Amino acid sequence: MQTVRRFGRTEILIMKFKNKETDINCPTSILYSGWDDLMDKSIARAGNILYLKAERLRESGVTICPEQGQIFRALNLTPPDKVKVCIIGQDPYHTPGAANGLAFSVNPGHRIQPSLRNIFKELQSDIGCDIPESGDLTPWAKRGVLLLNTSLTVTAGEPNSHKDWKWEAFTGHIFDICLFKLPQPVVFILWGKNAQELAENVPWQCYPNKEVIMSPHPSPMSARRGFFGSRPFSGANEFLTAHGVEPVDWKL
Repeated sequence: MQTVRRFGRTEILIMKFKNKETDINCPTSILYSGWDDLMDKSIARAGNILYLKAERLRESGVTICPEQGQIFRALNLTPPDKVKVCIIGQDPYHTPGAANGLAFSVNPGHRIQPSLRNIFKELQSDIGCDIPESGDLTPWAKRGVLLLNTSLTVTAGEPNSHKDWKWEAFTGHIFDICLFKLPQPVVFILWGKNAQELAENVPWQCYPNKEVIMSPHPSPMSARRGFFGSRPFSGANEFLTAHGVEPVDWKL
């Protein structure tokens, strides 16, 4: 099973919450829009436990990003049969109200974050479209771009604060589904070491209708080390077109 091969902490994630406080009688899936049909049931349940853990923290007065109903928004907006491209982020923006459940995306009216601003610069350089005024990437998600963070929650004001929740076992499983189970062509855009760890030891030559595009992260600290000029948007569309799939409309 590929999930065990690369995400051996899945069993730890499941066992971690089997106690009186958090062993909740929760359904197998919560609003996964078809993903649950492809998921290992124990991993789906572990994801639900984390969802409910975030809900309990909110009830205790802790501010969690994004809003509760947006935790699984990437999966809701981009069901498995619609996936064309998978872009991996790290964790949600930790400014209250900014994150909207999509990697790199911010809610309308919120400041465009530096990494996203660099993504827009590369978008303009790559395909020639205007730099968007809003950082809301919802249109991409609706057009088949799975914008998946490796961690789906964060405490406000505390970046990477939910790393020990082991969300990566759940989101890594989604990555594996896109790679091993989805029959259609899919392009994986992996920016930075954190995202690229998901692709370690993957024999891409064995999956001719899957493609990976890797470059440094768009953060201002690394964008000039190879992110700028990497042309991920046109590269993804060239692969999709070559495999008979309508290219992504990247314009926002």
